[in-house]
Amino acid sequence: MSRPIVISGPSGTGKSTLLKKLFAEFPDRFGFSVSNTTRQPRAGETDGVEYNFSTVDGFKQAIEEKKFIEWTQFSGNYYGTSFKAVDDVTKKGRTCILDIEMDGVKAVKASNLNARFLFLSPPSIEILRQRLEGRGTETQDSIEKRISAAKAEMDFAKTGAHDRIIVNDDLDKAYVEFKDFILAEN
Repeated sequence: MSRPIVISGPSGTGKSTLLKKLFAEFPDRFGFSVSNTTRQPRAGETDGVEYNFSTVDGFKQAIEEKKFIEWTQFSGNYYGTSFKAVDDVTKKGRTCILDIEMDGVKAVKASNLNARFLFLSPPSIEILRQRLEGRGTETQDSIEKRISAAKAEMDFAKTGAHDRIIVNDDLDKAYVEFKDFILAEN
């Protein structure tokens, strides 16, 4: 069984886009650990697919019961990866991919998951801001919080916490590098 792969990077760097391309190219090889969140679903999101949506009380109970490998609170919402989500993927014989934030990376590194770590970086904070504003799903306050978090994540990535850093300045080039890292068995 191959090691789980942790993908991290600021919101708006293209993690979801690259993962969708990977899953389309290799539909039976990888599985996504579906994170839990207390945020409201966005248009087109389905419970159990993009996220497992839950109440704040339900999420807090799961924290107390130590059901999460990692969890965090961001912009008033909770996000977390459950042990069950990773087990569900590995039971299907697939390599589990986790998409988590900086605090989650630290928690997974401290766990016994033995994961590989990839950081996806924007070319610059300015370009990241343009991407977030272009989504049309964020308030200005939310964008500022995401930019602040992005700066901290980019600084953290410079500490060598990840096995690989990819700058997504060209989607096709980034996908080739992304796929090379994902497919490398070690």
